[in-house]
Amino acid sequence: MKRIGAKSTVGITLILLIAVGCKSQSQSRTHLFNGEDFSGWVFVLQDEAVDPATVWSIREGVIHCIGQPYGYMRTETVFADYRLHVEWRWPEVEGNSGIFVHMQEPDQVWPPQIECQLQSGNAGDFVAFQGVSFNELERRVVRKREESSENPLGQWNVGEIVCRNDTIRVFINDVLQNEATGTTISSGRIGLQSEGQPIEFRNVYIDALN
Repeated sequence: MKRIGAKSTVGITLILLIAVGCKSQSQSRTHLFNGEDFSGWVFVLQDEAVDPATVWSIREGVIHCIGQPYGYMRTETVFADYRLHVEWRWPEVEGNSGIFVHMQEPDQVWPPQIECQLQSGNAGDFVAFQGVSFNELERRVVRKREESSENPLGQWNVGEIVCRNDTIRVFINDVLQNEATGTTISSGRIGLQSEGQPIEFRNVYIDALN
């Protein structure tokens, strides 16, 4: 029988720990966008006569939104306690959009929710809708903490939004830009906004928080 030395045992243990960690992350991760179609999403537009397919489309695993009319795509499922990962960029000109968390019924433009602003130069601001509140909110908008951490036009940005209980923390390209505590809503649907200019999204997923 071949004897396994102490160093080999340590190596095997590390490999097993890494494998278990990867499996755990895989089990806790939910991809909200599969890169091929809009399964699991609902579309709401200010002009109900407009076909959502003329506003939202998919090319090469990327969501394309023309920005008009105003509205959003939202998940069918309600989520709580998660880290949301969204990548976005402005392909043509700088513009305005947002990531919605804790979206409530009814579907309308705009429903009760908290928006994590993506407007060029202001990514990381909070905007509260329809009476939703939190401790830091004096008016409807809470400005980001730091200077803009957005990448130049045409480059991809990464937004990470951590929602745990009644707290929301927003990171833009790894910079903590905002925090809301004591939110009056702590679960709901997740949405991506159409608000003016063409915008692209990709790699939309959540990691559950224990």
